[in-house]
Amino acid sequence: MSDLLVNKVANSGLITLDLEQFLPKGEVKLFDLKDFLFMGLILKEKDYREALKAKDWSEYQDALVAVTCTADAIIPVWAYMLAVSYLEPVAREVFLGTAEELHKHLLVKNIERLDTAEYNDQRVVVKGCGETPIDAIAYAAVTKVLRPVTKSIMYGEPCSTVPIYKKK
Repeated sequence: MSDLLVNKVANSGLITLDLEQFLPKGEVKLFDLKDFLFMGLILKEKDYREALKAKDWSEYQDALVAVTCTADAIIPVWAYMLAVSYLEPVAREVFLGTAEELHKHLLVKNIERLDTAEYNDQRVVVKGCGETPIDAIAYAAVTKVLRPVTKSIMYGEPCSTVPIYKKK
């Protein structure tokens, strides 16, 4: 009698989903309004408009741009709008917030575009460990996307999972 090794994980019918595939690709650049403040505190409309008009926007070509102000200053909403009006034609993505918030926004946006057809009525394991740390917001987003279509969702690795959802 020969002892055959059987890979039960491979035969389990589980689909493993690695969230690393949804990580945003591309350079993130910061557009910081603090660079346009008078004495680091005040935004003067006329000076700001002239500075934006004179700026070389090519450095943001096809970039992922986070528009923010890192100075402790009160910035009028129109100032952000004006910056976005210059960035939008050249940048791939413009987002109001920090670079980290932009990264999270794009990660969730990528997950929300997931074609769920291949996960319909399937048992899915959302990979829990990997080379790159994945923010918890991604796990919440993928659960929202997959729950309506899957038979079950688990977290971890196929050999050691934590049950998250099971269709009744």
